[in-house]
Amino acid sequence: MDSEETHRSWADRSGEYSPAYYAEIGANEVTDTIATALSYYTHEDAAILEVGCSSGRHLARLREEGFEDLTGIDINDESFEVMADHFPALADTGTFHTGAVEDIVPEFDDGAFDVVYSVETLQHIPPENEWVFADLARVTSDLLVTAENEGNGPQRGPDERVNYVHGEFPLYYREWKRVFTDLGFAQVLSEPTNRDTIRVFRTP
Repeated sequence: MDSEETHRSWADRSGEYSPAYYAEIGANEVTDTIATALSYYTHEDAAILEVGCSSGRHLARLREEGFEDLTGIDINDESFEVMADHFPALADTGTFHTGAVEDIVPEFDDGAFDVVYSVETLQHIPPENEWVFADLARVTSDLLVTAENEGNGPQRGPDERVNYVHGEFPLYYREWKRVFTDLGFAQVLSEPTNRDTIRVFRTP
């Protein structure tokens, strides 16, 4: 599956892993950890970007915690209709962009956001578009947070680098500590969850 196919798969997603699906799940342990980390490492007037925000369940929690300058990107335009139904205060006060990460992020200025984070989104970026990781580093002035599946489960083979979820779309296993320390960040927190590893990086 190439990048265009991957984009179409997520842009048209319904049912499982759709914006409505995540809105119904709501906040989870990843949400809690991100909110706690941001409350500790940054300030309430920080400019925050979520990459792959879907219908906004994580951003809605951050808003409840007092963060107000919230921006999201999602490729599925249904995300923001669902957000308006489930998290109307967030929909009314946040800034949102519809499109692929690779298309939207290059439009932002250097250091545009104090905090950039992703929850199970960067893991779907295909190898030919890995250049976008450097662009995410470019627009981050302080903290970068990843909550991604790194393939630590016992079912993963020793040489497995990609897994097709339900045979539909690819999930790429990457060493996120290496990815972002190679781009000049320092890792200040690593927290494993049942399926992801949450990492907090800071600019030097």
